[in-house]
Amino acid sequence: MTKSLRERGKLGLSRLLVEYKEGEKVVVDIDPSVHSGVPHRRYQGQVGVVTGKRGKAYLLEISYESKVKKLVALPQHLRRLA
Repeated sequence: MTKSLRERGKLGLSRLLVEYKEGEKVVVDIDPSVHSGVPHRRYQGQVGVVTGKRGKAYLLEISYESKVKKLVALPQHLRRLA
């Protein structure tokens, strides 16, 4: 999990200040430069549904191998599903 040469450096504000609403679908996209609030790497690229907020972090529900898993992740590690 490394960034490419052109992606290195500080994270932009547009990625930090994004607000997600409940019921919105997001993709887990782990940012290796931020070590806090990182979900396990097995969830990299998985699509989940935002179910709530806990402090600055978001609660997600992801279906993984016929089970529904609950994750807590910071917004730096999430992207909107396009």
